[in-house]
Amino acid sequence: MEIQVTNVHTVNNIAEARKQIEKYKSKGYDREHLYVLAHDKERTKRIAEETNVEQIGVAEEGIDTAIANIFRSRGSELRAKLKSMGVSPEEAERLEREMDQDKIVVIAWGGVQFNDEDYDPAVVYYPLILV
Repeated sequence: MEIQVTNVHTVNNIAEARKQIEKYKSKGYDREHLYVLAHDKERTKRIAEETNVEQIGVAEEGIDTAIANIFRSRGSELRAKLKSMGVSPEEAERLEREMDQDKIVVIAWGGVQFNDEDYDPAVVYYPLILV
């Protein structure tokens, strides 16, 4: 797959997640670049299995982040995972709060890994946030 823009979509349930995943597939994202994330680890695993997409793992977040995540709170771990996909620190915090409210985050990843406070300014977030 050629590198594309990373898209991050917040949905309410697994049916909406499936629908969004199919839209991303139709836009050319392959299964290996589609991810789901929920606040609960088991829910994330279940949704990934049911939608046949990936969970953010060591390959995407890097070994240093993966090891650090072992010692982090779940909220900090979720934010670190999102940031490794190019999500800005502010958006990672907002998305983690959304997941606190049982939302599911669907990511169509462009394929570029990010570290620390570096992020991808081209990430597109849905639903669109008006400021």
